[in-house]
This record gives sequence, structure tokens and C-alpha cells, in this order.
Amino acid sequence: MTTALTLNIVIREIKYIPVERLEDLYSFVLSLNTKIKKSDNLRKNVLSFAGSFSDMTDKNYSDFVNETKKVRTNLFARNIDL
Repeated sequence: MTTALTLNIVIREIKYIPVERLEDLYSFVLSLNTKIKKSDNLRKNVLSFAGSFSDMTDKNYSDFVNETKKVRTNLFARNIDL
């Protein structure tokens, strides 16, 4: 089958999917796209850190942020001979 013919058949069959299953179908279609899958995995990894600092006191968090800024500044302010 040619790609256009396959596409037309798939689109025609979608009409028969019950409305309450369309979200499942959409999720399945997205899962087939490798670019979206990689992006979704990255998003999940980043979001896994959400709330990580919620148990810190304001002072500890402030100290953490200041120390992080200091380390970044020192790291990128140095001269490197290549």
C-alpha cells in the first residue's frame, strides 16, 4: 500500500473510534513519535525535582541559591588556555 492510501484508511477508521477513547488514541499516536517521546522523558526527569526544595528553610534556600550563583560565576569567569 502506498503511504497516501494507508493514511486515508487510517483517517477513515478514526471516525469509528468512540469519543471517550479519543484521548487514548491521541496518547498512542504521540507515543509513536520518537521526538515527542524523548521530550516527554526529559520533561518527566526535570519535573521529578519539583518540590525538592520545599522542605528547606528560607535561609537554607537563600544560602543554596547564593552559593550556586557564586560557583557559576567562578566557573565561567576563569581563563582557559586551549
